[in-house]
Amino acid sequence: MRCVIARFPFDLTKSGVLESMKGVKPEPVTGEFVIIGRRHYPVKQVGQAITRQDRRDFSAGEVLRAMSRLGFTCRALPEVAPARIENPVQQASTMLGTPLSV
Repeated sequence: MRCVIARFPFDLTKSGVLESMKGVKPEPVTGEFVIIGRRHYPVKQVGQAITRQDRRDFSAGEVLRAMSRLGFTCRALPEVAPARIENPVQQASTMLGTPLSV
């Protein structure tokens, strides 16, 4: 499949991507990621491995589109719900706990 990443054309195949990522240790995932085999790779790491370009030269969206079109599963980390903010009285009550019965 022909795709453009960072204004350069690439002819990518699923088997070619699998071969490029063979033996590459996944970095910790902090945002969007691509599932290749049983491993979760950050999008920018995959883009760097398959294009041999610096990560600053391309966007995550370009790589996500290419990997999706090749049939790889692409996901984003779920948003973490903000912690519930308690007022000072509720916070003190929680810290003290419930009274024990004697």
